[in-house]
Amino acid sequence: MKIVGVTACTAGIAHTYLVKEKLVKAAQDLGHEIKIETQGSIGTECELTAEDVAGADVVLISADILISGRERFRGKKIVELPMKVVLNSPKGVLNKIEEKLKGAE
Repeated sequence: MKIVGVTACTAGIAHTYLVKEKLVKAAQDLGHEIKIETQGSIGTECELTAEDVAGADVVLISADILISGRERFRGKKIVELPMKVVLNSPKGVLNKIEEKLKGAE
């Protein structure tokens, strides 16, 4: 599964990067490709390109605030989850997404 996503928290510091780190590790452990953009206090990092989005099977948004640039995901399968859910069980989140995608085929 190829995943792109965005993380963003209210302070734009710790949780934004913790969620990204946990998602990247979980995806690697499960054999998925992943690229996560962060929208934090220092701005946007690892910005997703149009090619990244076009090639993705799913967009995962784990944010406790509104993210910018959401319109670029039109037409894609989008999963939105609170940051706490992803922090507690990143592999579980990715497994559920994969199950839902397989069920939608």
